[in-house]
Amino acid sequence: MTDAIRAEGLVKRFKGTTALDGVDLVARAGAVLGVLGPNGSGKTTTVRILATLLTPDGGRATVGGHDVVRAPHEVRRTIGLTGQYAAVDQDLTGTQNLVLIARLLGYSRAGARTRAAELLARFSLSDAADRPAKTYSGGMRRRLDLAASLVGRPSLLYLDEPTTGLDPHSRNELWDVVRALTDDGVTVLLTTQYLEEADQLADDIAVLDHGKVISRGTPDELKARAGAQVLQVQPLHAGQLERVGGIVEQVTGSEVRTNERTASASVTDPAVMPEVVRRLDDAGISVAELNLRKPSLDEVFLALTGRPAEDTTGGADGAAPAERTHA
Repeated sequence: MTDAIRAEGLVKRFKGTTALDGVDLVARAGAVLGVLGPNGSGKTTTVRILATLLTPDGGRATVGGHDVVRAPHEVRRTIGLTGQYAAVDQDLTGTQNLVLIARLLGYSRAGARTRAAELLARFSLSDAADRPAKTYSGGMRRRLDLAASLVGRPSLLYLDEPTTGLDPHSRNELWDVVRALTDDGVTVLLTTQYLEEADQLADDIAVLDHGKVISRGTPDELKARAGAQVLQVQPLHAGQLERVGGIVEQVTGSEVRTNERTASASVTDPAVMPEVVRRLDDAGISVAELNLRKPSLDEVFLALTGRPAEDTTGGADGAAPAERTHA
C-alpha cells in the first residue's frame, strides 16, 4: 500500500513548552492508524498539524502526497476532521446541518439535499432528520458530526478522540461506522485514550508520550513486545481475593494487580500456571476463572510508559481541541 500520511520529525512548541519533539508517523492507505497516548502526549497537536490548522516548527509531513505547509489547500480537499466534541449547530435539524455544509462546499441546492439524505440514511438518522440536533442523544450527535465530516467525500478522515463521553452502546455504534468507512477504502487516523478502541479498530498503532513516539506496530506486535503473558485468577468467593493475590505473587515473583474480582500478574514462564493451581488447591481456594493470555494494550501502555493511559500528568499539549475541517 502507498502511504496516505507520512510525518517525519514533527516539532511544535507553545510558549516554551515542547508539545511535539520529533514525531514520525506513517498511515497506510485504506487502513486505520491508531495514535495512543495520555492527555498532553501530543495527539491533538499532531492532528492539527496534519490538518493544516497548525504549522510545525520543525520536520515535515505529507497528506495524500501533498505537503501540509506548501500545499495546505490540496490537503484540505483530501481530508475530513472530527474533533473531540460534536461541532454541529444544535438549533438546526440534522438535514439543515448537512445541507449547510454541502452548500458551503459548492453543492447545488438539490445536490446538497440529496447528499444530506444519503448520509442521514447511512448513519441511521433518517427518522430524526427533521428534528433539531439539540434533541439528539450523545451518540446521535456524534454520528451527525461524523456524517458532516464526510459531506465532501474525503479519502482521509481524522478522528480525534471521537468517542469521548459516549456510553458503551454509542461507542460500539461509532466503531461499526468506522469499520464501514475503511471497508469503503477511507484511510482513518484515530487518536484515543481508550486502549480497547485501538485494539478493536487499528491496523497499526503509534504510542505517543511526552511528544515522542515511543513504540509502533500492530496491536499484536505491541503486545508481543511487552514480553510477558498475563496470568489472571478469579476466586469463586471474592473474600479470598487477597489470599489469591499472595499466592500468585509468591509463585510468579511478579507484582500482582487486583480489581474487584481478579488478581493478575505478568509471567515469563507458562509452567507457573500448574504450580499456582496446586497452591490454590492446597489452600482450599476454589477458582471461578483462571487463564493465561496475551497482555492487553492497557498493560502494554503501562509497561512502555510506567503509568496507565488515562494518566493526565504527561507533557503539555498546547493546542486547543481540534474542531471539524471539511474538504
